[in-house]
Amino acid sequence: MYALKVWSGLRFDRGTRDEARLGGCAIYIFLMSLACLYYLANARILLGHYDLGWHLAAGDLIRDRGAIPYQDPWAFTLADKQWINLSWLWDVIASVVNEYTGVAGITLLVVACGAIIVGCLTWITLGSGACALAVCMAVSAASVFYPAFATPPNIYLAASPNTSTMLFSVIFYALCLNKQRRLLPPLMVLWANLHGGFVMGFLIIGLFGGVTLLRRDWVNFKYFGFTGVACLAATLINPLGWHIYVGVIETLGHFVQAHITEWRPYFENILVPDSLAGLTYILIFVALELRNGRDVSVPLEARLLSWLFLGLGFYQYRYMAFFYLFSTIPFALHFDLILPKRLKALAAGDNLRILGIISTCIVPLIFVWEAPALGLSDDLISDQDARYLETNFSHARVLNHWNVGGPMIARTHGTVPVFIDGRGATAYPDTLLRDYFMLEKWDIDETTWVAILEKYKIDAVLWPTVHDVLRHFLVDKRGWKEQYVGIHESLYVKP
Repeated sequence: MYALKVWSGLRFDRGTRDEARLGGCAIYIFLMSLACLYYLANARILLGHYDLGWHLAAGDLIRDRGAIPYQDPWAFTLADKQWINLSWLWDVIASVVNEYTGVAGITLLVVACGAIIVGCLTWITLGSGACALAVCMAVSAASVFYPAFATPPNIYLAASPNTSTMLFSVIFYALCLNKQRRLLPPLMVLWANLHGGFVMGFLIIGLFGGVTLLRRDWVNFKYFGFTGVACLAATLINPLGWHIYVGVIETLGHFVQAHITEWRPYFENILVPDSLAGLTYILIFVALELRNGRDVSVPLEARLLSWLFLGLGFYQYRYMAFFYLFSTIPFALHFDLILPKRLKALAAGDNLRILGIISTCIVPLIFVWEAPALGLSDDLISDQDARYLETNFSHARVLNHWNVGGPMIARTHGTVPVFIDGRGATAYPDTLLRDYFMLEKWDIDETTWVAILEKYKIDAVLWPTVHDVLRHFLVDKRGWKEQYVGIHESLYVKP
């Protein structure tokens, strides 16, 4: 039991004293404003998520109809498949914000979520007993690395419902650490309607409950058990009812994951030199844990979540963002152990207060600087491309690339029906998905292409211009015409 105490001791009393000595909210202002500066500097990347287009269109559709549609009106390949929109509430909120404030308002909403995440991390890390400088170093590192700007489109602080899962995961983590479990069920109602990642909440509650069982803390074990049951009931308060779990099952473990980069292993998402800083963070964490693990009184829950999501992150890249978040407490306590006392004095309350005021004043200036350039990304399909499609191929059967589907929906609202988009298994039948993924290879199978073009009665193909092999097949061998060439996409028309 002594080893367990060493590995899981909590020191929230000391953190409270440190916080008071720092002059209250100075450290929060400094870290949150610093994070806002970083996120606003990357504002155009925040809006570059491939699925933002269909999320905005879905919000508009739900508001117009006053209900979640059984099927959407945008695709011609749905058959009888039900569209289970797990993010309907986020879509509606984004639609409202976009109508009244434009994409600038959506950007501010995303940045605000990032600031709340940083504030929660600061709160729990201070509560662990780490000194102010160690907290600043650990929280700043986490706030830089978890968004994963180096590997677009796999951005986890972006204008997409994924951000709500990042936010609520940290809030659940913080409330469980501080034994404020009563707030979890009402928060779960919101989370379950914002994003299918709400199942992450059960993992966090289950891990904390498992640790109380390990400690034979029967009182808290029962509390976590009741909290889990209450959260399970809370997830059913949504327009989809129990079908919400059908949508989750159709996302997790589905064969489509093998074709989506964020679900692939970490090493398939590494970019050199962009990813070297994140890899260095991981190596430092492992080294400190192996060397000083028993000398640092890290809460067992924080340590287990860090190692769990480090392993899951190597298995599927999307989980690595959670590792950076959950490793904040261990990192801060390791830094607290090894930092010299002279350096710790640098983070005195007055210094942080001054830096916080300066960075807070710069935040609106950065936003004003970035705001004129903010808009839906033209990286895949531009307004000009959309107008051409609407003018010449309204209601045609266009076979589009997966990444282009969302922007097409946003810019044409169904006047040019899509073949497929990022909703994947939650909207499209498995047969359609299997057919499409046979087409994504660089070295095309000509027999497969011919069969699928005939099966779905395709009139035109909208595909990346760089795919020369496809151009050679369609134009030179099949007699199709490359009728339109956009910035990134070419349109091949059936003769």
